[in-house]
Amino acid sequence: MTEALLIIDVQNDYFAGGTMQLEKPEVALNQIERVLNRFRKTGKTIVFIQHVAKIANATFFLENTFGAAIHSALTPKNHGNEFIVQKNFPNSFLQTRLQEVLKSNQIDSLVICGMMTHMCVDSTTRQAAELSYRCTLLGDGCATKDLVIEDDTIQADQVQTSFLAALQSFAKVRTTSDYLQEQ
Repeated sequence: MTEALLIIDVQNDYFAGGTMQLEKPEVALNQIERVLNRFRKTGKTIVFIQHVAKIANATFFLENTFGAAIHSALTPKNHGNEFIVQKNFPNSFLQTRLQEVLKSNQIDSLVICGMMTHMCVDSTTRQAAELSYRCTLLGDGCATKDLVIEDDTIQADQVQTSFLAALQSFAKVRTTSDYLQEQ
């Protein structure tokens, strides 16, 4: 089993002062830093996904802005085992080089974390499983936001729990601590 860490869209616009602030993104960031440090120590493949908005009415992740930059706590290193894959859609595989990077590094298992749980993490995890990758999703290494439908607001913690519960059909959902203890 050859495992890679997939860090999805941990970008400045999701944090305080950004144009699409999430609920407690720094909590997820702390967990992501822990697993990133473990992957760096073991020399395993790390893929940073960076969303760059290309649609005309986009309000965040605008090209060449501070908000679209990967958070400084996770600055990718210029090593042969760390990659940045840019995407323009929620699904990290859609019209990107992600599949090529994973295949060229003989990856068959993914540890997934990042932002937003209900959008990019969801679509990427489902696609990864459908492409036959064994997936572990670090639930506490993900963040989301309140969602609104008609007159109802679904709180971020409920959105998070619901999406993680649904994603159990596609990934082994673990806490970062449980994952790290198992290694």
